[in-house]
Amino acid sequence: MKMDTKTKILVVEDDMIIAANITLQLTKLGYEITGIESRGEEAVIHAKINTPDIVLMDINLKGKLDGIETALAIQEHMDLPIVYLTANTDEASFIRAKKTRPYAFIPKPLNPIQFRRTLALLVEQIKERATKIEESDVPIEVLNDRIFVRHNGKLVKLLLEDILYIEADRNYSKIVTSDGVFLITNTLKTIENELKNSSFLRVHRSYMVNISKLDVLADKHLEINRKVIPLGRSHKELLYSRLQTI
Repeated sequence: MKMDTKTKILVVEDDMIIAANITLQLTKLGYEITGIESRGEEAVIHAKINTPDIVLMDINLKGKLDGIETALAIQEHMDLPIVYLTANTDEASFIRAKKTRPYAFIPKPLNPIQFRRTLALLVEQIKERATKIEESDVPIEVLNDRIFVRHNGKLVKLLLEDILYIEADRNYSKIVTSDGVFLITNTLKTIENELKNSSFLRVHRSYMVNISKLDVLADKHLEINRKVIPLGRSHKELLYSRLQTI
């Protein structure tokens, strides 16, 4: 997250009156709202497409997925900070929720001061994490069938065949494998230049994909490991051409 950009927040709350009140408070505090979702399934799709910085998640959602199950589904695809909003403080729910490694629990009805302070502390944590990555990371090193990236203070080898896709994340890029996500301080354009003549192809201004990992190809999007990735019109022809050579 850039220091001079607004923090983007997704609100997942099935009570529209509460959701509207939360959104009003967040807007007054200077946050950007990516959307309001009332059901877990829609929240997962929204998070994939819009990549918020924080997810405010009501635990007791109606529908097939409750808030905890929704958080787990989101975390299958990306590492997003979760803040739970709940009037339910029973121990069983707390134990289940802990598995999603939430940043905080905020009780309902919301206390405006606690709400503001909790979010402010979380934003500072996110900024500190981004600064540490920026200070410690090094450009990727490409070597034949693998690349090396810095992760948790050490260089990690990633085989190109294990990478599903690469997503632009503001000043960074996220390399996504079936086993995890690696955030690096390289722009997508830089990575694209490093991975020329490989199985990777730019399909959108924010995405490169390993075309050998494609599961679904539609007119305006594609899917890899259940991740929906937009397909830009200017990239479509080259993608179709490359697929014919596989």
